[in-house]
Amino acid sequence: MPTITKKDFVNRIAETTQCKNILVKTVVQQFLDEITTELSKNNRLEFRDFGVFEVRERAARRAQNPKTMEPVEVPAKRVVKFKAGRGMREGMNGLT
Repeated sequence: MPTITKKDFVNRIAETTQCKNILVKTVVQQFLDEITTELSKNNRLEFRDFGVFEVRERAARRAQNPKTMEPVEVPAKRVVKFKAGRGMREGMNGLT
C-alpha cells in the first residue's frame, strides 16, 4: 500500500486547479494549521460528507511493559477521534 504525502496532494491539486504549487502548498498548510488550532481549543470540526474530528480525553491507566512485565503508569491524555462521514464511507466502498 503506497504512502501519499502532503507534497503528493499539493502536486495533484496544483495540476487539477492550474494553480502554482507554492500557492496550493500555502493553502493546504494553512488548512491543516487551522484544524490543529481548533482541535487544541477542544472544538469539534465537522466537514459534511467527509467526517468529524473531535478531541476526547483518555483516562490515566496502568499498563504493562511487555519486555520486563513491570507495571507502568500511563498518564491521562487528549486524543483526536475521527469519524468518517457518509460521502467518505460510500467513496471507500465504491458506492459513489
